[in-house]
Amino acid sequence: MDIDKELNPEQAKAVRQTEGPVLILAGAGSGKTRTIVYRMAYLLTEMKVAPWNILAVTFTNKAAREMKDRIREMVGPAADQMLVSTFHSACVRILYSNAVKLGYPEKFEIADTTDQKSIIKNVYKKLQIDPKKHPEKMTLNVISAAKDELQSPEEFERANYGDPYMERIAGIYREYQKMLFSNGMMDFDDLIMNTVKLFRDFPEVLDHYQERFRYISVDEYQDTNTSQFELVRLLSEKYKNICVVGDDDQSIYRFRGANIYNILDFEKHFPGCFVVKLEENYRSTENILDAANAVIKHNSERKYKSLWTAGDKGDRIKFRQLNDPMGEASYIADEIRTKKERGERSYGDFAILTRTNIQSKELEDALRVRSIDYDVVKGLRFWDTKVIKDLTSYLLTVDNAFNDMRVIRIINLPKRGIGDASINKISVFAASNGMTFFDALSSIDLVGGIPVKAKAAIRDFHEMILGIRASSKDLTFSETLNRILEETGYMDYLLMEAETPERYKEEKEYIDKLRETLDVYEDETEEPDLTDFMRQNGLEGNNLDKEGEGDSREKVLIMTMHNAKGLEFPEVFMAGMEEGLFPGYASINSEDPLAIEEERRLCYVGITRARENLTLTSARSRMVKGEWRYAAASRFIKEIPKELLNMSTTPEATERKERVFPVNREEAERAFDRTPPAFSPGFKKRSIAAIKKGSEIEKVLPSYKEGDRVMHFKQGEGTVLSIKDGGRDYEVTVNFDKTGVRKMFAGFAKLKKI
Repeated sequence: MDIDKELNPEQAKAVRQTEGPVLILAGAGSGKTRTIVYRMAYLLTEMKVAPWNILAVTFTNKAAREMKDRIREMVGPAADQMLVSTFHSACVRILYSNAVKLGYPEKFEIADTTDQKSIIKNVYKKLQIDPKKHPEKMTLNVISAAKDELQSPEEFERANYGDPYMERIAGIYREYQKMLFSNGMMDFDDLIMNTVKLFRDFPEVLDHYQERFRYISVDEYQDTNTSQFELVRLLSEKYKNICVVGDDDQSIYRFRGANIYNILDFEKHFPGCFVVKLEENYRSTENILDAANAVIKHNSERKYKSLWTAGDKGDRIKFRQLNDPMGEASYIADEIRTKKERGERSYGDFAILTRTNIQSKELEDALRVRSIDYDVVKGLRFWDTKVIKDLTSYLLTVDNAFNDMRVIRIINLPKRGIGDASINKISVFAASNGMTFFDALSSIDLVGGIPVKAKAAIRDFHEMILGIRASSKDLTFSETLNRILEETGYMDYLLMEAETPERYKEEKEYIDKLRETLDVYEDETEEPDLTDFMRQNGLEGNNLDKEGEGDSREKVLIMTMHNAKGLEFPEVFMAGMEEGLFPGYASINSEDPLAIEEERRLCYVGITRARENLTLTSARSRMVKGEWRYAAASRFIKEIPKELLNMSTTPEATERKERVFPVNREEAERAFDRTPPAFSPGFKKRSIAAIKKGSEIEKVLPSYKEGDRVMHFKQGEGTVLSIKDGGRDYEVTVNFDKTGVRKMFAGFAKLKKI
């Protein structure tokens, strides 16, 4: 193993420094894993360390397996005697030999999610807790966070003294732990917490494992929480041979409990530590790295480092500001399709990164109508999410109730006391009498074997749907949706099911996006119909070319920046680079300065995913809760030196003269400095309801004519059949290639001549 030939000088320093505490600050794309693997191989082959004296911990089983496989390739079977595992797996090994010391049975069980739910329900019954005031999943999440901070129920109660809500949770936590213990169980978070307790209470056990693990390595150290820090601190206390590898600039999991000060204060916790910085990047072009460095240097809480490359300078970073999210998505999709058609790229070369999952809706639509296959990474496509499937099932049941599967999905959602046995009996009755499932509900008294309470609930459900159906004739689709939410109590159901407040907020955003989509559809369609709406949206995805299904290498990937960490792509688009979205309003308005710094680190992660080309896009306005809001370019774009940016325009040709903003460098710089109001009086919610009340839209003669080929954001390509003056706007009839003949108002349709 010739380290000096196979590694760069800084990597070689990190490998050779085997004794004492070592902090490896590994910048993005700097060969971190390679350095770790070589270091452990060096310990085994050159320093003659016994493999059972080495412990390497990381965060996922996949990362642990890959690390061990690479070490095995270098040193052979000796690697199998090392312990390379996740934090939790390492703790399980220790606890299985020592759990009895803590009062647990030798063969204790690990409580899974189902076990936790069962126990917390019993706790709620015993303490008479109202789950509407203390949603069970959120309570479990608070308890988990407390354990990450090594807080017992008593310590948690003291820390939250004077807060009635949290004091109540402390009582739940105490009873929850009692029930776990009495059943001989630990939950996932107990594994680390109890191992730390074992080490603190039984010095002889700690000494045994300190002797066993004389050399300790920790990967992704910037993501460790308090309990993980204390675990490795205790284990390394005797010999001090602890090597941690991480990048404070990529610490983006604060919401999961990660404590950035574990890496920032490493030198305080481990005096005399050796620090080495890996700054040579083997992934990205010079321009991309310069942009990343320029952004991240605005953070005050960081270890200074500056990425560099011996590779090409590369193209400048594109910045495009579009009118709205639909225009932004169309621009990105067109860029991808153009490069694919030119033979410059395959679809698998592209990644579209977003700040939030909800942004994928317009991007999915734009890719779908262009027949570009895609995957949403670690997340469901918009129309496949549970909240959207639930609510579209309600809408279609109100509209016609022809689809038995949709009715069955919602009849006991939220729970009404209608069990599966009753549903099966109704299904059999409906099939025997040639009726739909919904029609059978009107004859529920004729269905045998249904309990009295269930019959009452079924009648209430049936009458509720009929009542909403009757009122929907005078309502817009989005107003009908609001009526459904109100009468079903669906929002309360979401709150109780949400694991965290953030998850509940995200699901509310999905509902807002559904409202917006319904409004736009009604605006653009002369004779709107809910079944047609679903065919165009939720079911259109079935028209994609399925060749290569399951092979994401030939698909454009859409993912949040959190999910992109650790990945890299030749072409990256970062969408939604706007104030209020990225960084979000919560961070902007937070009294905690670290909130913005975490957002900036997330931006740094996004930028450094790109190998060759990076495009940043933003929308000039975005619909938020039914109203259009102006959006200034993100402060993170302003932090990139202008000489690194390409801000030229791409011509647009639509009847509304929509264009990419900014149109020139001067306007680009004005966009940087523009701070528009949160609510713009010039943009109002566009809906059928507003039109009925007499609002006006801009009437502009279309730039296309009969016979022209046009592109519609949702419907795809088509041929203009006719253009008529419809009074308040021009009425355009188009024969779309995929969806057939449709009539639209030009002002809303935004047809682009092709």
